[in-house]
Amino acid sequence: MLSTDLADLKAHMAENPGAVIEDVARDRKVTPRAVLEALPDTMVRFGSGSEFAAAMNDVAQWGEVTLIVHTDDAIFEFTGAIPAGEVGRGYFNLMQPKGLHGHLRHERCGAIAFVERPFMGKSSAFIAFINVDGGIMFKVFVGRDEQRALRADQLQRFHALAERIASARAT
Repeated sequence: MLSTDLADLKAHMAENPGAVIEDVARDRKVTPRAVLEALPDTMVRFGSGSEFAAAMNDVAQWGEVTLIVHTDDAIFEFTGAIPAGEVGRGYFNLMQPKGLHGHLRHERCGAIAFVERPFMGKSSAFIAFINVDGGIMFKVFVGRDEQRALRADQLQRFHALAERIASARAT
């Protein structure tokens, strides 16, 4: 990306931090990772994709969260507890027979982004699992309480996980 394009993207994200990541990426012809990297430094931290299993198994202890898969054709949302998983036969296998289950290609995770930003007039916090191509595999959002505020217990776990596996701007 040209430095002028990068500067323009950073300016856009500073002015519109709540923009839909995938929409900005499509409109600007960049990867979603580039959009996340253009967020103000105070809103995003990156960790290594090699921490995929550790991050997912930590999230499995948080209780009800929302997992979102956003493609060009659909936005899938699952609200509930994320099951614990284990690596086997080349996949990170979510270990429950019903609800959210499946097999994730964990080795394609190139980075994990911890994002805190305003979205639709409210604070939001999510983990974006970014693939090696710069796309977002899926996002896991900190849940909300009865008043629609971020759950304090999950936000604390989000911060602790980010502190453990992310640094200020390492990729």
